[in-house]
Amino acid sequence: MALLELRRPREALECFDRVLASCPDHGDARGNRGNALLRLNRVAEAVAAYEWALELAPKNAALLANRAAALRRLDRPHEALMSAVSALAIKPDFAHARFVEAVARLSLGDFAAGWRAYESRWHVGWLASQRRDYGAPLWLGEASLAGKTILLHAEQGLGDTIQFARYAPLLAAQGACVILEVQPQLVRLLSNLPGVAKVIAREEPSPRYDYHCPLLSLPLACGTTLETIPSQASYIAAPQADVAQWRTRLPRQCPLVGMVWSGERSHDNDLNRSMQLATLTPLFDLTDIAFVSLQHEVREEDRALLESRSDVVRIGAAFKEFADTAAAIAALDAVIAVDTAAAHLAGAMGKPLFLLLPFAADFRWLRGRSDSPWYPSARLFRQPQFGDWDGAVKVLRQELADDLGCRGRAA
Repeated sequence: MALLELRRPREALECFDRVLASCPDHGDARGNRGNALLRLNRVAEAVAAYEWALELAPKNAALLANRAAALRRLDRPHEALMSAVSALAIKPDFAHARFVEAVARLSLGDFAAGWRAYESRWHVGWLASQRRDYGAPLWLGEASLAGKTILLHAEQGLGDTIQFARYAPLLAAQGACVILEVQPQLVRLLSNLPGVAKVIAREEPSPRYDYHCPLLSLPLACGTTLETIPSQASYIAAPQADVAQWRTRLPRQCPLVGMVWSGERSHDNDLNRSMQLATLTPLFDLTDIAFVSLQHEVREEDRALLESRSDVVRIGAAFKEFADTAAAIAALDAVIAVDTAAAHLAGAMGKPLFLLLPFAADFRWLRGRSDSPWYPSARLFRQPQFGDWDGAVKVLRQELADDLGCRGRAA
């Protein structure tokens, strides 16, 4: 257990296996073996470990919730939901089980129950430590906003902020004065967002306000369904002077396609959502395209390949904030990205987006769809099976060639 806390799951797994070799009916070792396997991204084995542990303790809510989380990562949300509901029947106030229920329901498009259950996130993991006293009531849609000031505050990643900032104009239309509190990297980018009276950075003093609402609670507060998602073609624009500057720095002889293939390593699901640059090399034999790396931080395993590609324009290192990224994206014809903030930004700008998703994608991308109700300009390319980026890239390559009229290079 100490090794798991130290993020050394491989060694922890060895310990659990040693315990189970001498004591096969050790229930805690069976269950925590599943936790170690999940940390190692051996998800199918983790499910089997949880089910083995449940043979000894079928009413163990923690095991049922952990199995639900693993099933969700295998894109089995119906089974995940059943397991989470079983855990809640045993322990109704179990926040972890409620959160897994929320993610499963949202993946299935059940927004009415999903957004309600998603409020449990404030009692789970990292967000539990981020709660603070806002000195004003939480607004979840019950009270009139006419003549009132509301603070909308970022709570998770940069991509989440970009995606859910779209709700600010809806609240302004209800008569609210909207203050938007976001990560420092997004302040200049979002300062011209329609309906926002003021944008401030986290930790910066804010004007007085009557209500507050976390950004990812806005779909609940606004009663959002699949049919009523605020899906403007574009709601974020880069400063025109910045766009003009980037256009002078980029080639114009052929279509320009930006690329982002990895995100922050600290992301909970980075092992599945990010890829290595080498996985995208089948795209490079398409003629009549200039590829542009928007990757701000290049990982060591990608550096040599990127530097060896004279046919890839590298500009990501020059970005100081997301207004720079937006200006560069505005100068491009399309963007290829994994599920990162840059993908959300391209979608929010209405730029053609080719989005590469893991087998069990984040709940916001739903299931079985090649489009997104959140971003009309996006096309989704999902792994056909767990870990299969090559299959997704193969389909993407064909659609990219068809869209931009490209040919493969001669052998």
